Amino acid sequence: MREHDMLEKEEIFSKVLRAGRRTYFFDVRATKADDYYITITESKKFTEEDGSFHFKKHKIYLYKEDFAAFAEILGEMTSYVLNHKGEEVISERHQKDFKKEYASEKSDDEIIPQTSTFTDIEFDDI
Repeated sequence: MREHDMLEKEEIFSKVLRAGRRTYFFDVRATKADDYYITITESKKFTEEDGSFHFKKHKIYLYKEDFAAFAEILGEMTSYVLNHKGEEVISERHQKDFKKEYASEKSDDEIIPQTSTFTDIEFDDI
């Protein structure tokens, strides 16, 4: 195992945010010099048609010298969204009973709607 992988395992402080199919992990970790930095990981579950699933993960490394600017811009961006669109989630994908309709051509003039069902499984259910 590489030394970098070993360092990734040492978590000083952690918080988890579960948000539907996404889970966010906030971790304080230590550098080789024993200074701290933060990793933010988004993990999203994808279910295949055969019932199998996999996770896609994206990670951000945030170092102390960037904390103030990052926090300022994040605050500015979240305020902008809330001030312009409010707190209500208007995306239909966030509705529990949402079923996306797909269209496939039967002929040149006739379109048949199809629906896809989705089962939302919480991370704790695994």
